[in-house]
Amino acid sequence: MLLDNIKGVNDIKNINQSDYPVLAQEIRDFLIEKISRTGGHLGSNLGAVELTMALHLSLNLPEDKLIWDVGHQSYTHKLLTGRRDGFENLRKFGGMSGFPKRKESDCDCFDTGHSSTSISAGLGLVKARDIQGETNTVVSVIGDGSLTGGMAYEALNNAAKLETNFIIVLNDNNMSISENVGGMSKYLNSIRTANAYLDIKEGVYNTLKEIPRGERVVESIRKAKSSFKQLVVPGMMFEDMGITYLGPVDGHNIPAMLKVFQDAKRTRNTVMVHVITQKGKGYAPAERHPARFHGAEPFDIDTGLPAKARNVANYTDIFSTVMTKLGARDEKVVAITAAMPDGTGLKRFRNIYPERFFDVGIAEEHAVTFAAGLAAGGLKPVVAVYSSFLQRAYDQILHDVCIQNLPVVFAIDRAGLVGSDGETHQGIFDLSYLSSIPNMHIMAPKNKWELSDMMKFAVAFDGPVAIRYPRGEAYAGLKEYRAAIELGKAELLSAEGEICLMAVGSMVKTAEEVKALLNESGHKCSIINARFVKPVDREAAEWAAKNHKLVVSMEENVASGGYGEKLREIMAPYYRTVKFIQIAIPDEYVEHGNVEQLKKEIGIDAVTIAEKIKKEMETER
Repeated sequence: MLLDNIKGVNDIKNINQSDYPVLAQEIRDFLIEKISRTGGHLGSNLGAVELTMALHLSLNLPEDKLIWDVGHQSYTHKLLTGRRDGFENLRKFGGMSGFPKRKESDCDCFDTGHSSTSISAGLGLVKARDIQGETNTVVSVIGDGSLTGGMAYEALNNAAKLETNFIIVLNDNNMSISENVGGMSKYLNSIRTANAYLDIKEGVYNTLKEIPRGERVVESIRKAKSSFKQLVVPGMMFEDMGITYLGPVDGHNIPAMLKVFQDAKRTRNTVMVHVITQKGKGYAPAERHPARFHGAEPFDIDTGLPAKARNVANYTDIFSTVMTKLGARDEKVVAITAAMPDGTGLKRFRNIYPERFFDVGIAEEHAVTFAAGLAAGGLKPVVAVYSSFLQRAYDQILHDVCIQNLPVVFAIDRAGLVGSDGETHQGIFDLSYLSSIPNMHIMAPKNKWELSDMMKFAVAFDGPVAIRYPRGEAYAGLKEYRAAIELGKAELLSAEGEICLMAVGSMVKTAEEVKALLNESGHKCSIINARFVKPVDREAAEWAAKNHKLVVSMEENVASGGYGEKLREIMAPYYRTVKFIQIAIPDEYVEHGNVEQLKKEIGIDAVTIAEKIKKEMETER
């Protein structure tokens, strides 16, 4: 196999050009086989195989710098930089990350995980290069979906002023996670399909080459290509900004890309190379269902179907059902997503109520302020978003929603530990940053029925509400406990013994497990389902302090600024008679791995919590 000859960085340059298609196929076969077992981002990586090969052939890594926007499409890059063995433990605890990591390789020059960041980072590396008198090439690869993010345009505006080389590769596959939407998508479509321009260019160049001194004329035309494109392709936005535009070029044609990259390296300003690729290329199920294979669980290669059938509803499914029902009951209910109708569970709502569904692209900041405008106009907007991505819109939540006390509902999926995607995707900060904002109200359900009840409460509430729920199977226990939701009121699940567990959302299930373990050791426990993180139920906290020797807060959020800190303040006057333990995620970034393993590693699993409580009770005696 040709792939056996790729043992380290730049080894691809020893491969014969005639063998590039064979190597590309071997890479695709390798990725499909490995990801079918580990899970991971398949579609984006299959689409970027030839593009990555062309970049590695054109650059001299690690001296040259290659920044991947989002970074989930960097698997081929990892293969070509000597990390083949790492795919055995891809995205597993202690194994290779599914995203670029500086600590993993010198060829990963910038850590990424969120979209629309690569141009800003690349511009910084360009300036650092020039200030230090270096001459290396800097390339930022950004997908067309990431161009829906406002940060990309802020960076483009800045980059347009450069008088030094900076290459931006636009990897255009007409997809972000779900199908692209909006004006930029339409604009790029017009460039892709500008056959008049492409036909004229090829026809003129080929004809002129046949006449005497025709090559010189062709070169003159190439130097004037900006003006030529302006005549034929309307609204060349990038050229109008002052950025040289090259393309579009076939992103699966390596020789064509090598030529355009060489041209790009000769410019003395910012140049955008527009490369057209197919997401999921080379694997029929991924080509047919690119959204499904964006982030795939382990699957059967022959069918493309998940290796393990999912028979139990997850929290996203519950949210999807509730939203559909809320939409039927109230015509003012509208839904907003940032390029993730499938991932957030809004696909059904979109299909039934298309006029009340809004996909704004990868633009969380805009999504939140847009929702604020909808609320100010008399509607009831629900913003469905992953926890890790909502933090990008902190200012908009504070400035545009909460200052005006507008009734916007934030349905925060993937809250807490999410597992294999790692530190850039863990949703472990939302309780902290949302709690700091006046007028915000924060809830977390203990099970699937409570999520439904909280959504109904939130839509009817006159003010900002955030409901955070975890990734994965929706807990079906404690069905018998379904008291009506009251603002700022916790729920008492059991009252017995000297220990009181006060748990938030997903940690209520863990509290049940802790209680069972403590009961085996002769310790009795009360359990309080917090329900509200803001406002905290002060009466419930004081009851716990007055009637127990030990109060334990439990949350799947970092300790700083979380639920436990709020309880600690309430407990302070009672410290002569009660002890307090805060169970939370340490104030640090959590790497990738299986969620249950991560919980054990950071000490928020039931066994570790129970042991910590028993030790505290023994020292008390």
